[in-house]
Amino acid sequence: MHFVMFFNCQKEDLGFQYEIIIVDDGSSDKTTEVGLSYVRKHGANKIRVLTFDKNRGKGGAVRMGMLSARGQKLLMVDADAASKFSDLDKLEKAMQQEEGDEATDDKMIIAVGSRAHMEQDSTVQRSLFRTILMHGFHLLVVMCVSGIRDTQCGFKLFTRSAAQHLFPAYHVERWAFDVELLHIAEQLKIPIKEVAITWHEVGGLLT
Repeated sequence: MHFVMFFNCQKEDLGFQYEIIIVDDGSSDKTTEVGLSYVRKHGANKIRVLTFDKNRGKGGAVRMGMLSARGQKLLMVDADAASKFSDLDKLEKAMQQEEGDEATDDKMIIAVGSRAHMEQDSTVQRSLFRTILMHGFHLLVVMCVSGIRDTQCGFKLFTRSAAQHLFPAYHVERWAFDVELLHIAEQLKIPIKEVAITWHEVGGLLT
């Protein structure tokens, strides 16, 4: 797991602590088995595996993971390695700028990774049908969330307070849950910082 290697490299910072939560959303592969092998290797204080008997959808799986997390900053990340963990620094810096001199553990802030800067290149690679679907979806998103160009990027950082307010509140449990989550955040006037990150497309199913 590349994220285990990344976090272990942060040990030079004596104040740095982490945990990794793997949520198996009722998969038929060996996700749980592989995850537990890392638990045995690194310890249950560093890695935990949560497994659903039946598929709940991405929104349900992410909610379970985030509400089970124990940290002060909670990173939601897809397991397909499409994003780079080194970009976590960018999200943390954006969050720190929003916190300013009034940084407290209970302040609500979100920093979302964004692929919007790659839109022109990715449009060239998509079929006409997928491009039409993309623009139709973006139109619906604009009606729900203002000012965020990429709501669907699976790389989002939350303060603990923001996560505890947002993840119990949404209803969509499938792949578009991000839109409702960010809509609720806007209604609660939670600051949302959008940050360009490195990304490479990985094929997969929408759940």
